[in-house]
Amino acid sequence: MDRLTEMEAFATVVDQGGFTDAAKKMGISKSAVSKHVSSLEARLGARLLNRTTRRVSPTEIGLAYYDRARRVLNDAGEADALVTSMQSAPSGLLRISVATDFGVNLLSPILGDFLLEYPEITVNMVLNNRYVELISEGFDMAIRVGELEDSTLRARKLTETAKRMVGAPSYFQKYGRPQKIDDLNEHKLLHYSNQAAGNVWKITAPSGEKRQVRTAGWLTVNDGQSLLNAAISGLGIAYLPSFLYADALSKGLVEEAIPELPVETLGIYAVYPPGRFTQPKVRAFIDFLAQSFSDKGPNDW
Repeated sequence: MDRLTEMEAFATVVDQGGFTDAAKKMGISKSAVSKHVSSLEARLGARLLNRTTRRVSPTEIGLAYYDRARRVLNDAGEADALVTSMQSAPSGLLRISVATDFGVNLLSPILGDFLLEYPEITVNMVLNNRYVELISEGFDMAIRVGELEDSTLRARKLTETAKRMVGAPSYFQKYGRPQKIDDLNEHKLLHYSNQAAGNVWKITAPSGEKRQVRTAGWLTVNDGQSLLNAAISGLGIAYLPSFLYADALSKGLVEEAIPELPVETLGIYAVYPPGRFTQPKVRAFIDFLAQSFSDKGPNDW
């Protein structure tokens, strides 16, 4: 006989307190339940149930076996539910955390296409510029740019973005153009206030050496688009990802501050909580993003 069916019959007898109620629960005859339990006891070579005319109860060995059998049965049920879930159409509420710059400029324009493709999914996209705890704050996933800090999360790389220092032609005409990293100390830098290290730029020198630059500027703000707007206005030099400055660079509104420096490349990732399987709604959105950004790269924005 099937081992899992034998386990189920035995566990159901214990749960229901007898063969008659167990048979009703399983939708089979009382004799069939009895046969399954007898077969299990014969295979194990042990008596699992104490049977009297009034009641049925597990023996000491039977109780220990019941605990393990119930776990196996629960796992089997979860496995069946997993297959059903993964084959079902993605649905439900999808909560996403994303930095304001990326969300406004890149996600918002394509969300409509995703919702039309998956009408059973509703999206709650939270735009903020702080590091969120996905599980404790109830997010299904997040989009993160740069080095991943939490190694416990699962992640899929979507694409890459370059990071460069840019300023307006009018700024360089007025204040001159820096020729090397040390020259930045004499310039007005536009800072992003949510940096963990404060107003510090980490820059790679032509030699490959990692340098840090800290200097004051006219503006510190927690929004990259505002920094770009300030740079276009001639207020200083901003250090921004290419998905923000690419259009302004192509139109001549900004120029690279020190073109000779190595280009910093940052990964863009979809991150989501660890688990045995990925929820269909999360998997659908990540696949959609990967397809949407398949033609993007460090300098292709």
